[in-house]
Amino acid sequence: MTSSAPEQLGLPGMPTRLFGCTPTRLTTWVDCPRRYRFTYLDRPPPPKGPPWAHNSLGSSVHLALAGWHRLDARQRSVEAAGRLLDHVWLRDGYRDDEQAAACKARAREMVMRYVATLDPESEPVGVERTVAMRTEVLAVSGRLDRLDLRDGPAGDVLVVVDYKTGRHDLTPFDARSSLALALYALAAGRTFRRECLRVELHHVPSGEVIAHEHTAASLQRHLARAESIGAEAAAADAAFRAGLSSAKSDELFPTQVSTSCRYCDFVRHCPAGFAAHTPADPWASVTVDGS
Repeated sequence: MTSSAPEQLGLPGMPTRLFGCTPTRLTTWVDCPRRYRFTYLDRPPPPKGPPWAHNSLGSSVHLALAGWHRLDARQRSVEAAGRLLDHVWLRDGYRDDEQAAACKARAREMVMRYVATLDPESEPVGVERTVAMRTEVLAVSGRLDRLDLRDGPAGDVLVVVDYKTGRHDLTPFDARSSLALALYALAAGRTFRRECLRVELHHVPSGEVIAHEHTAASLQRHLARAESIGAEAAAADAAFRAGLSSAKSDELFPTQVSTSCRYCDFVRHCPAGFAAHTPADPWASVTVDGS
C-alpha cells in the first residue's frame, strides 16, 4: 500500500492533522479498502442493502443490557431484563413474523440467563460510554459496552467488557488480538487516569467470558499497529479528496474478496465481491434449525 506523510494544517511548520477515527474505521480499512471507501469517503455513499436480522438481534440485546444497568439496583431483576428486551426489540431483517418471534424468544432467554449471573448491586463505571484519546497520529474514540471497576491485587482496576451475540464460539485469541478492545483499554485508562489492562468478551448466548490481561507493552504494540493503519488510511483519504481517476481509485481502494462479502452492505455495488459471492439473505445469520 502506498503511503505518504500525514497531512499538515495548511502551512509549513503547522501541526500535523490528526486522523480522526474509531476502531471500526481502522479495522474496515484493513478488512476491505473498497468497503472503507463506500462507507467513509463516497458522498453520497452507495445505497445499502436491506437491514440484517443479526444486527437487529445484536442491537436489541445490547440495548436491553444497557437499560438493565441503568435501572436502580433494586429493580435489576431477571424478569426486568426480559421486559426490557421486549421493549427495545428491533424487527428489521427477519424473514417473517414467525422467525422474528422465535429469535425474540431466544434473545429474551439469553438476556435473562446472562443477567442472572450478574450482581445487581455492582455499578459499572460506564455503560455505552464513549472514551477517547489522542496520539501523535490519531484522534481515536469509541463507545464501550460496559466499563467495570473491580478489586485487584494492587487496588481497583478498570475492565473493558464487550458483549458478543454471534453464534460462533470465541477463543482467547479473539480477546488478545482485538485491536478495538486494546484501544478501548488505552482510551479508558487515559479518560479515567487509571490503569486498564484487562479486556473481556462476554458471549451472551452461552454466558462464556473470554478474558485477556494485557501488559503495557502489548497495548503499545496494538497502538503502534493502529497508528500505522491510521497513517495509511489518512494518506488514502487525502488522495481521494485530491481527485482520483476510476482506475487509480480501484488501485488505491481494492476489494478484499472473502466470504464476508456475502454480508457486506455494499456488495451489490462491488463487481469483484458480487461476482465472487452471492449476497446472503438478510436473515441468514440467525437461521438455526430452520427457524
